Amino acid sequence: MPDESEAWPAPRAHGPVNARVDIPGSKSITNRALLLAAIADGPSTLTRPLLARDTRLMIAALAALGIAIVEQADTVIVTPGPMQGPATVDCGLAGTVMRFVPPVAALARGDVTFDGDPHARNRPMAEILGALRSLGVKIDPAATGLPFRLEGTGEVDGGVVTLDASTSSQFVSALLLAGARYDRGIDIRHDGKPIPSMPHIAMTVEMLRARGVRVDDHEPNRWLVAPGQITAGSTEIEPDLSNAAPFLAAAVVTGGTVSVPHWPQRTTQAGDELRSILSLMGADVTLTDAGLTVAGTGRVSGIDLDLHDVGELTPVIAAVAALADSPTRLRGIAHLRGHETDRLSALSTELRRMGCDASDSRDGLEIRPRPLTGGIFQTYADHRMAQAAAVLGLVIDGVRVEDIATTSKTHPDFVGAWAAMLA
Repeated sequence: MPDESEAWPAPRAHGPVNARVDIPGSKSITNRALLLAAIADGPSTLTRPLLARDTRLMIAALAALGIAIVEQADTVIVTPGPMQGPATVDCGLAGTVMRFVPPVAALARGDVTFDGDPHARNRPMAEILGALRSLGVKIDPAATGLPFRLEGTGEVDGGVVTLDASTSSQFVSALLLAGARYDRGIDIRHDGKPIPSMPHIAMTVEMLRARGVRVDDHEPNRWLVAPGQITAGSTEIEPDLSNAAPFLAAAVVTGGTVSVPHWPQRTTQAGDELRSILSLMGADVTLTDAGLTVAGTGRVSGIDLDLHDVGELTPVIAAVAALADSPTRLRGIAHLRGHETDRLSALSTELRRMGCDASDSRDGLEIRPRPLTGGIFQTYADHRMAQAAAVLGLVIDGVRVEDIATTSKTHPDFVGAWAAMLA
């Protein structure tokens, strides 16, 4: 059971929240940019990258392989070099580290050992490990997840690889990111149910093309990467739009107005769907060159929505839905059972604990709002669960969040930013 004495008392908003909130850089873009820079043809610079737990784990992983990485003010400079083992990679609970780094580590010479947080050992990994084995990479034969040991030979032949990415788009992105450095490139073929979070694959492809890599994705469920160099260069990191979710939700549930500057006019980030989702839930949403503004209207509406491609938004959307004036059904998100925790079970459990009539189905959530009460909200070491709890605490007395520090996974100071929004 959680220790009530250590739980974070979620601040109550005593009126409409009106604030301008700067959001740190995108985790998804930062970790892809770091990895591409590590295997590029020269030094690269990342401007305004996210420096939080997941990205620092990526930096440490690449450094362990022999890549030089230097932080200077709001930039990170990455200088490629020969990758060597033996090395040990701590994946924490970061899917981008445990899945993206092994295909690159196969290009190192020597043994590389991967492990992470206890729950990370439960996250799906079998498909990416099997794909690498089929490409000739030597990995512990019995390993289906963390921990495992990979024996790098300094090169990977590449070629055709077939896998089932229906549990995570990261399996495809992982192979895409390293594929250009394989001798024959890579020809990735998905065989299974629809892939979730497709915008993340689109992000990977766009970033590869920006680095001069030839990617052919015209055929559904197939990605062909030509062998060749990855061009070094500079990358300006967009704000993490998914991390904006709790702050924008604050405007919706309190009837206030929250603006996020530097919101891109065009992006591959899944979080951009917040604009349409929050509008459907009753908010007024405006995007200008200055950024995004969300204004609550005093009413929160329930929705029936397929979140298959934007599943990471589910916890905060579920929190808003618990405060709506009508039921909500969130669909297409069975893959969330394999995220930092089983998010569907965790959300239904914690919302019921507060008095909401919530239930999880095979692939989604049904939320029937009821009067809510405070208490301990467990996060299951999941940053998105903690964000959802903070939103509920704005309008429900006595919400206390177990392990608010888990938000450091993708936000270096969530508690401070939350307090500043309410100041």
